[in-house]
Amino acid sequence: MRPSGRKLDEMRAVSIETNVTKHAEGSCMIKMGDTHVLCTATIEDRVPPFIKGSGLGWVTAEYGMLPRSTTSRMRREATAGKQGGRTVEIQRLIGRSLRAGVDRVALGERQITVDCDVIQADGGTRCASITGGWVALKLAVNKLIKAGDVLSDPLVSPVSAISCGIYAGQPVLDLDYPEDGEAGVDGNFIMLANGQMIEVQMSAEGSTYSREQMNKLIDLAEKGVAELSAMQLAATA
Repeated sequence: MRPSGRKLDEMRAVSIETNVTKHAEGSCMIKMGDTHVLCTATIEDRVPPFIKGSGLGWVTAEYGMLPRSTTSRMRREATAGKQGGRTVEIQRLIGRSLRAGVDRVALGERQITVDCDVIQADGGTRCASITGGWVALKLAVNKLIKAGDVLSDPLVSPVSAISCGIYAGQPVLDLDYPEDGEAGVDGNFIMLANGQMIEVQMSAEGSTYSREQMNKLIDLAEKGVAELSAMQLAATA
């Protein structure tokens, strides 16, 4: 039934390659099917002015898509002189999602910036960015721990994200681009490894949905997040 031939509860093939760049404190290339995102984490001994002197750390994110990450070339946002609304919304989502899994007291007064650059897009770029972004963040934190700069691991749980939707009347896990374009309902689910929810973005894309259908999508999301969390931990062990 699905264009890819996958089962309703089957994710696309996922791979996470770590330490893919020379200079970043943490980096990975995450591939979820044909969506490929390069994630890097940078540690800085400073924090934004609004928390300076508080003893709290900060995690933030930036997101972007390369011009030919899609079927036709997109204009670089830098040439327009500003980021688009979608870009700003997604990078804010990534930042606040990652912060939900951080003990900011244990991190200390420093900032970690996670950059997520979409190399190739085929649906679910924000979910892949959050999942890969946590891996890059964890690798950077591991260096802080090894150097003795933090006394305990400030990352309390893996944070991962997966899309679910209703396609051809059926709840499905991990929408690719053809499904995303045709789905009657589309949702992004961001969770901790134990299933605790951080954020849910659900919208009707042509048809409404019931409480029962939403519950089925949450069940699918929990399955996907459990699989992704295991991959994240294996990649950063």
